[in-house]
Amino acid sequence: MDDRVVRWQTGTREGQVAVLAVLLVACLGIFALSITNYAVFPALTFVIPLLIGSITLRFQPLLVLVGVIVVLVTITVSLEYVREGITVSRVSSLVMMATVAAIQLWEARRRRSGLPGPLGEAMLVDLRDRLHAQGKVPPLPSGWYSESAMLTAGGVHFSGDFMVANLSADEVELEMILVDVCGKGVAAGTQSLQLAGALGGLIGALPPQALFAAANDFLLRQQWEEGFATAVHVSIDLRTGSYGIISAGHPPVLHWRPSTGEWAIDEARGTALGIMRHPLFTQTHGRLEPGETLLFYTDGVVESRDQGVEEGVAWLRTAATRALRAGVEGAAGRILGRVRAKDDDRAVLLVARQD
Repeated sequence: MDDRVVRWQTGTREGQVAVLAVLLVACLGIFALSITNYAVFPALTFVIPLLIGSITLRFQPLLVLVGVIVVLVTITVSLEYVREGITVSRVSSLVMMATVAAIQLWEARRRRSGLPGPLGEAMLVDLRDRLHAQGKVPPLPSGWYSESAMLTAGGVHFSGDFMVANLSADEVELEMILVDVCGKGVAAGTQSLQLAGALGGLIGALPPQALFAAANDFLLRQQWEEGFATAVHVSIDLRTGSYGIISAGHPPVLHWRPSTGEWAIDEARGTALGIMRHPLFTQTHGRLEPGETLLFYTDGVVESRDQGVEEGVAWLRTAATRALRAGVEGAAGRILGRVRAKDDDRAVLLVARQD
């Protein structure tokens, strides 16, 4: 039985045949009960296997199930008509059942994945989780701390914002990329999944400039209607604290220095990915001293309909200062909690070198 469940979960033909067989047996059982006691088991009882089939079967097996149910319902109603006659309530029940069957067939036919709803959703969620795992910062050496927080527009589980991270095998170099794909929520979710997969295979294998050039070429090849993204890449030497930042149209990185009590604005600038064939990127370099923090974020944190990016960055510098007063742990979440605009995806990433 466990093997059959696995086959069904993978959407194989064997699994579909097994599920269809179970549902057909259930239909025959309902048919036997209905012709002996129609008052207790009316034609509408067949809706139960129909609904189960709509969420477990592909279009063709579901079509077979609907055909069998139509035949059995026709026989059942015909027998009942001979015995008791027809009533308005019975006619309306049949119309409702036919409508439900038509809707379920239409929904199954339009599924582009070819899989039943739960299986298609499970596959997409599994892909999302696997790619998001690339964005989890691996455990860092002593003296370093990193965390991220993300909220999506409308509370959906797919976002245009994502992160990719890589720690070298010798735990010397940490690379992270924060990306904001054009759009928000589900609309940008599928595009961000594709780009996250591409970047996940390139980070650590290419130098930053070449990595962004490859990502730019990838987006241009997709020919999406809104196929651009902003991104920021940071590479940190965990022995010395030296870092390099490249930005592709992304909001500026902030550098917290306890000695001044202020967030300095990094000067890395560049063209967003997916706009032109040969974008320009400028790389900045710096050093993260003990007690200092780098803060990365997407435009949903600082930009809204009534607030421009510059105003938003000024607000963020104040909000981030307050968030750090309680310590660096949990600061990313506290910053997002202060963002008032909720109509765009929002992400915050920070890296701190501890005292």
